[in-house]
Amino acid sequence: MLAITGGKGGTGKTTTTLALARALAATGTAVTCVDADWDLPDLGALAGGPRRCSAAADTGPPHEATFTAPDADGVEILPAPADPMARDPERRLRAVAGGVDRETVVLCPAGTAPDAVAPLRVATAAILVTEPCAASLRDAARTAAMARAVGTRVAGAVVTNARFVPDGVEAVLGCQVLACVPYADSPLDSETTAAAYRDVATAVRRPDEKIHH
Repeated sequence: MLAITGGKGGTGKTTTTLALARALAATGTAVTCVDADWDLPDLGALAGGPRRCSAAADTGPPHEATFTAPDADGVEILPAPADPMARDPERRLRAVAGGVDRETVVLCPAGTAPDAVAPLRVATAAILVTEPCAASLRDAARTAAMARAVGTRVAGAVVTNARFVPDGVEAVLGCQVLACVPYADSPLDSETTAAAYRDVATAVRRPDEKIHH
């Protein structure tokens, strides 16, 4: 499982999740995306489905509540549960990770609530998503420290809404910047954005650093 995280809201974690999923699916990789932001879920809606699972689906195995992203063959989406008060995101994420084929990449955008650490505990590695401003970089650095504290490797960072990566970003985050994603009105429909996330997908799928669940 690969946690898409960063601390600050609005930096593009959900968009990064879907764009990276599309890029991986285009290489023939099966991808499952799991919404771990139970307070303000939008993964399902952004992918063209419901924001939350039905109440009935909450009681069954997680894979029974997924839907296939309409514009991305090979990408399965698991929305947030119907009852956000039934809080056990770590258990849900472990159930997903244990229920997919080992060649399936599981992507999980984290929220900003206190339970955002759950994806980091379950994930094999994390990708930080940050804008190039000081506040966002500070939150991303804190998230990176939290990931390392629970034993999760930080695989790299994506800098969003930027034309270039400012000097010192990699030193602040303690990891490589995998891509710089420029601003776009509709980022999931932008070829420039798609090209940036293809770079991320290449880094994720390097033979020496395969990231599965």
